[in-house]
Amino acid sequence: MPNIRKDDEMLDVLVAGGGYVGLSLALALKVSDPTIKVAVVDMRPRAAIEKDLRCSAIASAAERMLTHLGVWQQFAERAQPINEMIVTDSKLRDTVRPVFLTFSGEVAPGEPFAHMVSNSDMVGALHDKAIAAGVEIISPDGVTFFETDGESVAIELSSGATRNARLLVAADGVRSRLRDLAGINTVHWSYGQSGIVCTVEHERPHEGRAEEHFLPAGPFAILPLAGNRSSLVWAERTSVADNLVKGDDFTFDLELERRFGHHLGEIRVAGPCNAYPLGLTLARDFVKPRFALAGDAAHGIHPISGQGLNLGFRDAAALAEVIVEARRFGQDIGAFDVLEKYQRWRRYDTFQMGVVTDVLNRLFSNESDVLRSARDFGLGLVDRLPGLKKMFIREAAGLTGTVPRLLTGEAI
Repeated sequence: MPNIRKDDEMLDVLVAGGGYVGLSLALALKVSDPTIKVAVVDMRPRAAIEKDLRCSAIASAAERMLTHLGVWQQFAERAQPINEMIVTDSKLRDTVRPVFLTFSGEVAPGEPFAHMVSNSDMVGALHDKAIAAGVEIISPDGVTFFETDGESVAIELSSGATRNARLLVAADGVRSRLRDLAGINTVHWSYGQSGIVCTVEHERPHEGRAEEHFLPAGPFAILPLAGNRSSLVWAERTSVADNLVKGDDFTFDLELERRFGHHLGEIRVAGPCNAYPLGLTLARDFVKPRFALAGDAAHGIHPISGQGLNLGFRDAAALAEVIVEARRFGQDIGAFDVLEKYQRWRRYDTFQMGVVTDVLNRLFSNESDVLRSARDFGLGLVDRLPGLKKMFIREAAGLTGTVPRLLTGEAI
């Protein structure tokens, strides 16, 4: 068990988790206040980042923050803008999938509402920029235990080392061990679905169009990547998803083609396919004295809206703003009244998005003809209301509500 030693160097913030949330928070703190002492503890070595073959949709607001931090410029030429999105609702056996809703346009001239980027590009650039800015990276290592007193938190690492900080931030994923150690309970349930994630190559260009096909087993999303490639997020009943991923290639390709269609010509899977269980996880509290949750450690939602990653960026931007402003006013950044500002800011937004994704998944992932008729009427109605569509585009871009300054491209 660690003991606080007054002769140890005192960090201002120690972040557990070196993914996009932990690194963006650490970098935002250093860029906004170069005097702050920040360290990131991550179980993965730097080389492991390059092995992440997944891709993510980056909303316009997150792009603005990454640009301000000097990160977006490192991979912008490889990012694929999403110029249009279509939504269909049908049964798997239907030969025609009518489009009920189309989103297109920009949130500002020359600024699409989202881009698709490689996770290895994004996290790798964040990692390198954080080091260049003076963030201490401790890897491969992890936080195994921590205890707090009135002034600081003592942290024990898996290597046996101990560190002291004024604030510990857990950005260690939806199964956060630190959240459990802090005694923070969650609301959680499983959807009985798994998300199959893979990349496909296709014969014809996608023209920057994303597709969301609502099918009875779950949404099937086709997200454009650079070149004639697309990323798939395929929600399926868990037993079916497991059998598809672990089964033979012929069956997988056949089922993929049934859902993907032939509009982009011949398709083939490029790289590995993995299935991840889908559920809703919401932390009941985001903070305790000298402790805060961020990213998936605070909330894990269904990918139906594509907003999980962007919620994490909003956490990082909001927490950075709260910490930096508290330091400027001479406040204790680990005090509960300071951290409560972050909790009030982020908890409602997170719970709201969790409820929305939960309702959407239950509304669309079923065989009910009555519900299908009602939701198709609703989609068609939205498609005929330009003002409402514009609001949804701004929501997808992450530019609604009380937006942290970094997400508008401004300095804290």
